Amino acid sequence: MSDEKIFIFDTTLRDGEQVPGCKLNTKEKVELALQLEALGVDIIEAGFPISSPGDFHSVEEIARIVKDATVCGLSRAVEKDIEAAAQALKPARRPRIHTGIGTSDSHIRNKFNSTREEILQRAVQAVKWAKNFVDDVEFYAEDAGRTDNDYLARVVEAVIAAGATVVNIPDTTGYCLPDQYGEKIAWLKNKVPNIDKAIISCHCHNDLGLATANSIAGIRNGARQIECTINGLGERAGNTSLEEVVMVIKQHQQLGFYTGINAQELNPMSRLVSDTMRMPVQPNKAIVGANAFSHSSGIHQDGFLKDASTYEIINPEDVGAGESRIVLTARSGRSALAFRLQKIGYSFNRNDIDALYQHFLQVADTKKEVVEEDLHQLSKAYQSSLATV
Repeated sequence: MSDEKIFIFDTTLRDGEQVPGCKLNTKEKVELALQLEALGVDIIEAGFPISSPGDFHSVEEIARIVKDATVCGLSRAVEKDIEAAAQALKPARRPRIHTGIGTSDSHIRNKFNSTREEILQRAVQAVKWAKNFVDDVEFYAEDAGRTDNDYLARVVEAVIAAGATVVNIPDTTGYCLPDQYGEKIAWLKNKVPNIDKAIISCHCHNDLGLATANSIAGIRNGARQIECTINGLGERAGNTSLEEVVMVIKQHQQLGFYTGINAQELNPMSRLVSDTMRMPVQPNKAIVGANAFSHSSGIHQDGFLKDASTYEIINPEDVGAGESRIVLTARSGRSALAFRLQKIGYSFNRNDIDALYQHFLQVADTKKEVVEEDLHQLSKAYQSSLATV
């Protein structure tokens, strides 16, 4: 059986932008959209057109300039929302309207003061309105993670019959465990008679740190689209991280999937988003964090220097991260010290390294990291001591 493509739906410009302090202007959004397209993203969710004139204009400009990727606009299950999205998407070569409504009992009762039947009717009507404007309509069942499976299956069947081409099953609150989310996707695959007429999409939040795991569980059970953001940006604890799911799929080829993402652009894209949104990436972030390919423990450093695959499952160059780093601390060993000294031009034998190492530890115990300048000072002091003997 040949590998199946997983479509990457990037919502950095919509869900990612909802992070406090990450607001983007049109110029910034357009620049990021073009880079997302170059990265190989299949669908770019450009914004929520009804939310403000600025966002409408941004979606319109992105729709005009993007050539290959599908450009998507978000809406609620409200006719004016859908009309605004359709208007903003008019210039797009591949437009998609993303509309939907909450389907959990919590949303139905507390948010809408409604009933399951009324919500079902509104869902179908929203898809029909959107279908009047575009062929490609995605429906989101907000809070699907906490929605009763039988009712969710009814909604999904009805919106597909109304014309939805993609059905989005969001774990809006990041509540599900991976096996629960996977079982929900499998349930829909098995129980919805017309499910073959639509793509199932995963949209997972990271409130419990499970967004990536849940998205992978989703595709293993029949979903073929993952909604994600660069650096895992998004509401509260964030969304599924694009770079993480892409590299899980790439590293675990036995899963039988592939994406169209150019992995070598992941780190440059991460830095661009971080700089543009003024949102630093945590150092220990998988794939794109500053420490993702750094080694400071002596045991790890020794193993890595003998064979990189001992402690690295990804070649940093494959994700645009440059070289791995050997960081010198008080936990570093002689092999790491020798490696770093050689990198800056010194050729010491084993006896020299043994002697230098004791001086190195004295420095390392006073600092968080021993840097290149410290190594030069240690080396020159050692060479001077030899010259006076």
